[in-house]
Amino acid sequence: MNLTNKIKVYLDRTPNFNTEVILQDDSNNQGAYIKEWNATDKVKPTDEQLNALESEATTLENNNQAIANRQKEYGSVAKQIEFITEKGLEAWKTNVQAIKTKYPKE
Repeated sequence: MNLTNKIKVYLDRTPNFNTEVILQDDSNNQGAYIKEWNATDKVKPTDEQLNALESEATTLENNNQAIANRQKEYGSVAKQIEFITEKGLEAWKTNVQAIKTKYPKE
């Protein structure tokens, strides 16, 4: 599981990964780890605390993928306005709901 998502779940927000939480991977097949913890709202978590967040981190990752898929299929704002102009607001709402159904969030 992606360490960044576990940290996001632990902090209940996305930290600045350049200054607040700095990760490092030494390419030794042991994966990334927290090199520096500068977040001031919570103390640095233990590996056990982060591992306990596996399920929530997986949900976050899956939901982020669903959102990315939806945005790709919705198209640009201009494309959506054109759709509304040509087919109407109700047709657009139906289309949006179909896309949300196709890519559900957990």
